[in-house]
Amino acid sequence: MNFYEHTIIARQDISPAQLKQVEDKYKKIIENNDGSLLKTEKWGLMNLSYLIKKNKKGNYIHFKIEGSGKTISELEKSEKIDKNLLRYLTIRVKKIDLETNYFERKDEDKDNKPKKEFSSEKQKI
Repeated sequence: MNFYEHTIIARQDISPAQLKQVEDKYKKIIENNDGSLLKTEKWGLMNLSYLIKKNKKGNYIHFKIEGSGKTISELEKSEKIDKNLLRYLTIRVKKIDLETNYFERKDEDKDNKPKKEFSSEKQKI
């Protein structure tokens, strides 16, 4: 069995309930085709670099999968016909890093930033 990282981009205008249905749909496809889902990361709504099917933003979901080529081919076959998805990408990797979450917001970064101070005096021209 190989390790894969798989990312899907869903349309920006679908509801959170529909996004959960999309996520569950692909989890079931992975498990039904002898694959195992190691980790799921919801990256959230992010800007796209360019317009894709008239969308400026997309909801990103990232899966870390252990499975065979059959698992991935069934997954991608289903994604080709799904109208809620804009793009998908699958990459085979040698090792999977399950600890690092690259898109997690860190509260400590917000505290360490210098705060801007605004003066209440108006500048004279």
